[in-house]
Amino acid sequence: MSAAKPIPGTIRPEGCALVTGASKGIGAAAAAALAADGWAVGVHYGRDAAGAQATVEAIEGAGGRAFAVGGDVADPAAADAILTAVEAELGPVLALVNNAGITDDGLAMQLEDDAFDRVIATNLGGAFRLTRRALGPMVRARYGRIVNVASIVGLRANAGQANYAASKAGLIGLTRTVAAEVARRGVTVNAVAPGFIATDMTADIHPDQLGAIPARRPGSVDEVAACVAFLASDAAAYVTGSVLTVDGGLSA
Repeated sequence: MSAAKPIPGTIRPEGCALVTGASKGIGAAAAAALAADGWAVGVHYGRDAAGAQATVEAIEGAGGRAFAVGGDVADPAAADAILTAVEAELGPVLALVNNAGITDDGLAMQLEDDAFDRVIATNLGGAFRLTRRALGPMVRARYGRIVNVASIVGLRANAGQANYAASKAGLIGLTRTVAAEVARRGVTVNAVAPGFIATDMTADIHPDQLGAIPARRPGSVDEVAACVAFLASDAAAYVTGSVLTVDGGLSA
């Protein structure tokens, strides 16, 4: 009687994780959570090198391994450079968290082309190119985890954020499509969609806005990071093409 074949995507090979936009906030918390799960972590930053180094030092102080790498994800050449640098330092990237993102808000009738294009190029274009570059090694390893940090704004309207909403809705569509393409190769592709999370990006939210949230409070970056870590884990090998909302019931 022959032994049963292992199910693709359920046994983690040697490799590392890469989290973009990990100098603070959700990205830094996700990097720490993945490190706690045993991943060596590439800590990407756009401009905040000091913040990324602080994330690295926190991971190393807890006994993990991390490496800071810079680059503008909106630059079409950045994806290959970022992944090549992480691979040289930590090995193949088998978990990718596309977290890097920006906002540039304004009502649609007043939104300038530059504001629209920059948000799309960073939030959606950067995630696409990093995903495209990362997929090859994942498919060859028959193991991979891609987690895209979307937003509930990609699922429901938020006036003044046409560009951001378009980028996050596009990211959800990208997530589902790529998931269908690579599922049989042991690679999962999922998204988390945070609501009001206490970060620098939401610092200007008026307390009255929290009344719309059934939980009556903002979420924490650690709560989002826990969901990212689950989707990047072996326990989530049969979860793909999903969008996990982390919003205190706001989209219920």
